[in-house]
Amino acid sequence: MKLRAFGLIVVLAGATLGLSGCGYTPGSRALSGGAIGAGTGAIIGAATGTGPAGGALIGGAIGAIGGAVTSARTINLGHGL
Repeated sequence: MKLRAFGLIVVLAGATLGLSGCGYTPGSRALSGGAIGAGTGAIIGAATGTGPAGGALIGGAIGAIGGAVTSARTINLGHGL
């Protein structure tokens, strides 16, 4: 069971960091990353015993940081297609 929970954490954390780059400005990427991270963190927290609130706080912080440090030049925003 612990291995399954760890695998879930790894997959959701990767998805959170990957999706945290959604947005045109660093501020909007931080907001979208924080929201995605909070939702994912709440699910992980509920599954691991940390609790949904603790998981949401941790996931939101990680997602916001990931979104804020993402460069718009490295993200395909669909411009010029």
